[in-house]
Formats: sequence, structure tokens, C-alpha cells
Amino acid sequence: MKLRTALALSLAVLVLDQWAKVWIKTHLMLGEEIRIADWFILHFTENPGMAFGFELGGNWGKLALSLFRVAAVGFIVHWLFKVSQRQASRGAVISLALILAGAAGNLIDSMVYGLFFDHSYGQVATWFPEGGGYAGFLKGKVVDMLYFPLIDTQLPEWLPVWGGRSFRFFEPIFNVADTSISVGIGLMILHQKELFPKEDEAQSPATKPAETAESEDRPADAV
Repeated sequence: MKLRTALALSLAVLVLDQWAKVWIKTHLMLGEEIRIADWFILHFTENPGMAFGFELGGNWGKLALSLFRVAAVGFIVHWLFKVSQRQASRGAVISLALILAGAAGNLIDSMVYGLFFDHSYGQVATWFPEGGGYAGFLKGKVVDMLYFPLIDTQLPEWLPVWGGRSFRFFEPIFNVADTSISVGIGLMILHQKELFPKEDEAQSPATKPAETAESEDRPADAV
């Protein structure tokens, strides 16, 4: 039951993530934004690297990152099935489900967006362009759009080193998948004892060696 709930949650987050990315990709040009509030902006950018705009250089770096995402998704799926079979709490299972959804969401961008869309420089991208997409398999860019500049101010002049400079928090632009991964990691930290059990804690009473069980049942020798 926990596994079914976890997979349903992963699918729901994945659908939301892909819907948001496709909408942004097919409605905005690169760099365009929709200002919902001073602190909440939908700003279209594409990230060739990791979460929150961090990048690996060159085509080889991009390919290596995409292959790493494939391996990570496979590992998380295996881990999720394994944890769901143990007596782990719902929170522990959900943490892996959220990380799985986020990793899969960004992996889809890397795998097929370069094949399905043309570029977004100075134009709104279209599906399946006649001349082909903007990149090959596993070389697509991840679509980011969530921008929360909660604080946008100028530091006071009297402050050492940074005085007079502009300060903005929170500056990275990210997506639903990145958010899902971040929340999942937070839950993972809270449930780390269940997700990373020690060998003696993971062994249930039913799996105790036969010798131990027999010694526990044997009456103590008379003195």
C-alpha cells in the first residue's frame, strides 16, 4: 500500500513538472518572464547542467550528467521498492518518491526535449520542428522557471567588503522537479535512521540465527 501511494505521488509530481515545463517552453521566449508578484516571477531559462543552475562544462559534461541521472533514477527505484518492503514509515517512503519524481522529471528534459522542441532564442519553441530539434538524445536542456527574489535591496555603505552592493535572495531559478528533490532530501534527513539502518537494527527477530533462538529458549543451568 505504501509503495502504491509513493508511485502515485511520484507520477503526480512528474505530471505537474512536465506540464509546467511544456507550457513555459511553448508560451515564452528564452529570458521572458511573467511577474505574478514582486517576490514570485515565472522567468524562462534553460539549464544545461544540474539543479538550481549549476552546470558541467561542454558536451561531454552534459552527456555525463544525463547518464548519471539515468543511473540515479534506476537506483532510487530499486531503493524505493526495498524500503517499502520493510517496516519503514510513510514519511521515509515519501522522501524517496519525491526524489524519484524530481530526478525523473529533469531526466526527461535531458533525454528528449532536444529532440521534441526547437530552440527558444528570440522565438517561442514549437513541437517537432521540420529541421529537427535543437539537440540530440540525452543532450537536451532542463527548463527552469520558478524565481523567488524574496529580498531585493542594497547593502548599507558601512558594511565591510560588501557595502553598497546589491543583494538579492533567493536568486537561483529552478523548477518543480528541483523543489521535489529538495523536499525529498529534507524528509530523508528526518528519516535517515529508517533509510540507512545499521545491520543489527535492520535484522528483525524473525531473521535471528537459529543458534541464537535456541539459546534463548534453553533453560539456564542449575547452580
